[in-house]
Amino acid sequence: MKICAAQTRPVKGDIPGNIDRHKRVIDQAVADGAGLVIFPELSLTGYEPALAGDLATDTGDTRFDVFQAISDASRITIGVGVPTRTAGGVCISLLLFQPHQARYAYSKSHLHPDEEAFFVRGRSSPHLRVHQTDIALAICYEISVPEHLEAALEPKPSLYVASVAKFVNGINRALERLSGIARDCSMPVVMSNCVGVSDGSSCAGKSSVWNHRGSLIGQLNDSDEGTLVFDTATHEVIERVISGNRSE
Repeated sequence: MKICAAQTRPVKGDIPGNIDRHKRVIDQAVADGAGLVIFPELSLTGYEPALAGDLATDTGDTRFDVFQAISDASRITIGVGVPTRTAGGVCISLLLFQPHQARYAYSKSHLHPDEEAFFVRGRSSPHLRVHQTDIALAICYEISVPEHLEAALEPKPSLYVASVAKFVNGINRALERLSGIARDCSMPVVMSNCVGVSDGSSCAGKSSVWNHRGSLIGQLNDSDEGTLVFDTATHEVIERVISGNRSE
């Protein structure tokens, strides 16, 4: 299976505009044969905790029907980042679209202390199955929480996928941590990060793939939108920079 880490530059609070950008990125992932494409944390709104309460939505939001249509037509699983509203409050969620299945949300279960004023912890399982491949999911801060890793590894996944919004001052720690997870757990790791400005800080990009030894085998730059497609069978990686409607 091929897995795509999407690197995007979200426009603050602009869900319709960010949906259009996501569609172009997904088109490229489909063209490269990806069976799964994962976007950065809160990719549809930008990582903007103070705005999340006003922007929060739910899995039934009809604006997202386009993702289900693409998933059904192209047999690709799509994970997009969005704040979702629950009875207890607003969650940081990865909204997942699978071919001809009901959409559902994996919601971040471990929050950074800075997020606790804006969000509540999710209670969903950090597991995803795509094309007979078991995948462990993590959203940003969760990559640093041992309890989360332990739960994610329980069904013995073949792959660990992290959707993050890492700033320049935290990216090196994240890269080291994810390399360590790949090495210590003997499985490939894929990370999707954003670029541009979110919550007043510069996002670091560098969406990456590590092999089961923890060696970096693919990485995008720190400024451009793009896609990073990892073939789990051959360990080949396709790196693309996306500009407007063109890719290279």
